[in-house]
Amino acid sequence: MRSLRARITLLATGLAAGVSLVLLWLAWTLVGDAVAAVPQMPPGTVVRVDGVDVDAAALATHLRDHARDKMLLAGTIAFCCVVLATAILAWTFTSRVLRPLRDITGTARRLSVESLGERIGEVDARGELAELAQTFDAMLDRLQSAFEAQRHFVANASHELRTPLSVIRTELDVTLADDQADAAELRRMAGVVRDATERANQLVGSLLLLARTDGAGLVVTEPVDLAALVASAWRAVSGEADQRGLKTTFHVEPAWTTGDPALLERIAGNLLENAVRHNVDAGWIEVTTQAGEQWSTLRVRSSGGLVDPQTVDELFEPFRRAGVARTARHGAGLGLSIVRAAVEAHDGLVAAEPVVGGGLAVTVRLPATR
Repeated sequence: MRSLRARITLLATGLAAGVSLVLLWLAWTLVGDAVAAVPQMPPGTVVRVDGVDVDAAALATHLRDHARDKMLLAGTIAFCCVVLATAILAWTFTSRVLRPLRDITGTARRLSVESLGERIGEVDARGELAELAQTFDAMLDRLQSAFEAQRHFVANASHELRTPLSVIRTELDVTLADDQADAAELRRMAGVVRDATERANQLVGSLLLLARTDGAGLVVTEPVDLAALVASAWRAVSGEADQRGLKTTFHVEPAWTTGDPALLERIAGNLLENAVRHNVDAGWIEVTTQAGEQWSTLRVRSSGGLVDPQTVDELFEPFRRAGVARTARHGAGLGLSIVRAAVEAHDGLVAAEPVVGGGLAVTVRLPATR
């Protein structure tokens, strides 16, 4: 900051010195021209100037030199005063002007992950510096939100991974401590361990998919029909839906959009998986695809437990489930988070609303392609 202050002071002083020198040269020239216009005296006449006898023929030259000397003396004194005053004023005012920058720099140096709550606030300045301070504070707000979300996400991910690992360790410890364990007991333990590892594998896969979609650009873009995605995704969960006696209704029509087929299929797949797994036995599911001028729409409505309208938006946060315990066997609570990230990667919109009597309706709108 001192280096910037010194450079500004030197620049202002240099400009003042340059302008003063130009003015001094103009004054010197004008004085010479003005004295040259003195009328000529008859030859042989002697004129006394400042106590000095001067021949009339040399009067003009003497007056010009004398005026220029006086002007140079006064001009030099004025030049030194102007340059000195400019340097002092530039150094002083630059300090005041750069004070908000010092505040911003000091705040930036004090910041760390633990002190992101500090802000610059109002600064004693207007214009660009005030705008810079506001922009810096807004950036800190976004960083603080990102770090808090990251801490929350890591804590939840650790909790979710700890559950299957704890199950595996408990089963192994109990079985190893039983000297009389037979083949049936070992097979039971192996089944529990397999289920726990499968859940951990699903969670890790969901985390990797969320990391791929959240804030990332699209690698592949091609026309995709949402109706075809629904048909493909439904085949993966239709068996589970039949086992639970779910009544399904499909109102699908070709609805084209452009994007990554794998991510778009994951949108449809996650919505249908949630509709089946978070449903009630003998419940219902309605799936609709619709083409529009601007948007291609995919809507999945299903019965299920009661959902508080105030907490619907929270379902799109990682590890949030509608009416399902955190230790639920199926699902990692990342389904709707992945849906939101994938939809936003395609410049689309997603919204959810509770169904009267219990259940959830999720609507996805993606840019239409003709």
